[in-house]
Amino acid sequence: MDTLQQDGEELEWKESARWVKFEEKVEEGGERWSKPHVSTLTLHSLFELRTCLQTGSILLDLEGYSLPQIVEEIVDRQMADGLIAADLKEKIIFVLLRKHRHQTKKPIHRSLADIGKSSNTPSNRSPQVNLSRSTSSASGIHRSTEDLRSRQSSSLGRLHPAQSRSMNDISDTPSTNQLKNKFMKKIPRDAEASNVLIGEVDFLDKPFVSFVRLAQATTLGGLTEVPVPTRFLFILLGPQGKTKSYNEIGRAIATLMVDDLFSDVAYKARDRDDLIAGVDEFLDEVIVLPPGEWDPKIRIEPPKKVPSAEMRKSVLNLNELGQMNGSAGGAAGGEDDELPVQHELGEELKFTGRFCGGLWLDIKRKIPFYCSDIYDGVHIQSISAVLFIYLGCITNAITFGGLLGDATDNYQGVMESFLGTALAGTVFCLFGGQPLIILSSTGPILIFEKLLYEFSK
Repeated sequence: MDTLQQDGEELEWKESARWVKFEEKVEEGGERWSKPHVSTLTLHSLFELRTCLQTGSILLDLEGYSLPQIVEEIVDRQMADGLIAADLKEKIIFVLLRKHRHQTKKPIHRSLADIGKSSNTPSNRSPQVNLSRSTSSASGIHRSTEDLRSRQSSSLGRLHPAQSRSMNDISDTPSTNQLKNKFMKKIPRDAEASNVLIGEVDFLDKPFVSFVRLAQATTLGGLTEVPVPTRFLFILLGPQGKTKSYNEIGRAIATLMVDDLFSDVAYKARDRDDLIAGVDEFLDEVIVLPPGEWDPKIRIEPPKKVPSAEMRKSVLNLNELGQMNGSAGGAAGGEDDELPVQHELGEELKFTGRFCGGLWLDIKRKIPFYCSDIYDGVHIQSISAVLFIYLGCITNAITFGGLLGDATDNYQGVMESFLGTALAGTVFCLFGGQPLIILSSTGPILIFEKLLYEFSK
């Protein structure tokens, strides 16, 4: 989910939250992600989202291959439906094609110049997830929008792939930061993205809402944090003064899109009514906590075992919502109208029919990340963990090495214990896949080696 913010004289979309089953927010200070947690939504935001889907434009199976083309299709549909005036087209397109700043683009350690600047001048931008009034005041947004549009007015026109990209700040291809982003490891294979754009502007009198499902998942360059193809887009631009409400609606649709049942509905939906039926089913299962009975700031940890959705699926027969427009894994539509079987075996547990086939598949899956698992640990934040593991190993080697030396007439003492621990630990870390385990002698090993020495003697 990206929110519209003002960076000096420029407008930009800043990533404020992301969902891979559970929600992660940009922490206060804007320099790191929070731990994954269960999304807590207000009931009012869900009803407002339902209203947005009822009144906004719904584009299903849109043929889109670039963000400028998709944005123009969305705005044209809004104009055709009489939802916006023709003179707002260029303004909306201009705002939607501003650059996207992802969390990875902001370095964790700020430069001395940045630190000095932040200490000498008061902060004029809120680091919180939602847009604050200080971030985008009415006059600031208006001035920035008008100034930027006046500079680009000579090159405005219909957005075609071959034309000048003066209105488009978003790159068509993934950047180096996107390709090297370690967050990609957490994303399931063949995953598809749902992008939520939330913002307030000064030139709208009523909300601009659009829900888009692309016919084929398409990588839209700098739109996403990682190079994952986008299948769904939800856009909400509205008049100023309702920042918190807009952000809660954005969180609501994002939470729905990672819900297994609503995700199936979104892929299979034939029209607006199917989407609203999916929201209604979600509302039927919502549990409301009364205000004052708990602290909304408390983040709920993800459950160790996620409850099955079989009961919900029996209530809403997804097969009646039409044929699959495309599975969640990105497969072509119409291949399989049945829902995936629950608890089916994953690829790593299936019988391969050959000797050590599963081990070979494990090696193939591990090879692409083998080197990064080693050099990712070469970081200043790993020093404390390295020292802890080192001391945890060396203290046991000294203790049991001394006792073993007394038991074996110093044939196997402290130095031999050091060497054995180092060699065994190196081999285990290289081939065992668990570099954080503490390897050392133990009491039973000490007794065994003492008895073995006496027997051999």
